[in-house]
Amino acid sequence: MDDQNSLFPLIIGPKTGNVVAFGGDVKPDRLLAAYKKGAFPWYNEGEAIQWWSPDPRFVLYPTELQISHSMKPLLKKRRFRVTVDTQFEAVVSECARIERHGASGTWITKDLHEGFVGLHGLGYAHSVEVWDGDTLVGGLYGLAIGRIFFGESMFARVSNASKYGFITLVNWLQTQGFDLIDCQMETNHLGSLGARSIRRTQFMKLLDRCVLQEAKPRPWTQEFEDWYFNVA
Repeated sequence: MDDQNSLFPLIIGPKTGNVVAFGGDVKPDRLLAAYKKGAFPWYNEGEAIQWWSPDPRFVLYPTELQISHSMKPLLKKRRFRVTVDTQFEAVVSECARIERHGASGTWITKDLHEGFVGLHGLGYAHSVEVWDGDTLVGGLYGLAIGRIFFGESMFARVSNASKYGFITLVNWLQTQGFDLIDCQMETNHLGSLGARSIRRTQFMKLLDRCVLQEAKPRPWTQEFEDWYFNVA
């Protein structure tokens, strides 16, 4: 890969706006460089790529996960089956297709889709699949670097499917020593699960520490399955 400092050389400070860069591309090497600097792409098809680093930043500390009373019986009864890294492209496609309140299209462009598929092949990007029998009914995907997981998008075709997958993922990430989950922008959905806003300066300090603890990128399928069927 190219030198990442040349791909994304920005130094993001407390007085910088939410959009910190324009242009470039969303190929795997640039995406990795940007995420390590605290920036992520968010733009529409046909527009110049915008790189965001919002202040405040919405995050979830895994130990602060909140599980509602309505979700606990579903988890206890294993209402759904969960897998990891078995249907990455399908999950990204479903996230792109899902209708979102106030949005007329999707920010998951073709190029961005391909960039994350590339990161998945390199072992950095991961998907969580939620199944009802043999039907994929929910899921989410994101990027893992060191001890931080950057959540990108989720979808649900039946009630509670995305929450079920997210809760299962957070529990798994705790066993793997992850310190932080980046939720990017505030949503009521993630807020109900324990996510909260922190200053960007605080996020950047946490990011620098988490990235230094980078583990070998790899598929999580077998490790997750061993944990899920024996412990979860």
